[in-house]
Amino acid sequence: MKQWTLWDLLTGQRAKSRRKPPRAKPPAPKPHRRKPGRVTALVEPVPAAPSTRKGGMQDRYDAMTRELLATYGVRVRKWRSSMSGVAWEVYYQDGKTVRLIEAPRPKGPMSAAVFLHEIGHHAIGFHRYKPRCLEEHKAWEWALEEMRRRNLNITPAVEKRVQASMRYAIGKATRRGIKALPAEMAPYVDQPTGVRTKDRSVRNGGL
Repeated sequence: MKQWTLWDLLTGQRAKSRRKPPRAKPPAPKPHRRKPGRVTALVEPVPAAPSTRKGGMQDRYDAMTRELLATYGVRVRKWRSSMSGVAWEVYYQDGKTVRLIEAPRPKGPMSAAVFLHEIGHHAIGFHRYKPRCLEEHKAWEWALEEMRRRNLNITPAVEKRVQASMRYAIGKATRRGIKALPAEMAPYVDQPTGVRTKDRSVRNGGL
């Protein structure tokens, strides 16, 4: 037992125990969570959502485009924004032939007609019909027949475009000095020029 002195009793002070305070417990370690790293694996592109409209016109145009390009082995060099086109072939010394076109992508009656006209040149064959204006007529004839076969709308604007295209082709043939126009040109001429067909007179008109 601790003995107190007289001085301690008079002053009211007591020696404090020198016991060491108990050590505080260290805080519990927090669980360590690893952040997920970046995914470096390649992800396959998600295909475009299919059209919600069954039998949508754009679906039909796209299917027609793929089908005809594959059927006639034609490559598109450029999709044009204008309603114009061109078709041609490239020949190589090893006998290889590359078929090419530039045309608007079919999205409506007019762009479909122009696209089909350029495909028509490959379908009927180059240099099969002469003069050049007859080949143009046959390419348009093929294009319009293909539109009818596929139940595509041949609008008045499309018909007007065919007329203008053929008149331009006839005018070019006339300027180059053609002596006689094929009989198939008769529906497209409306101004007298003195140019004759092989079996009757026709009136030749330019643009």
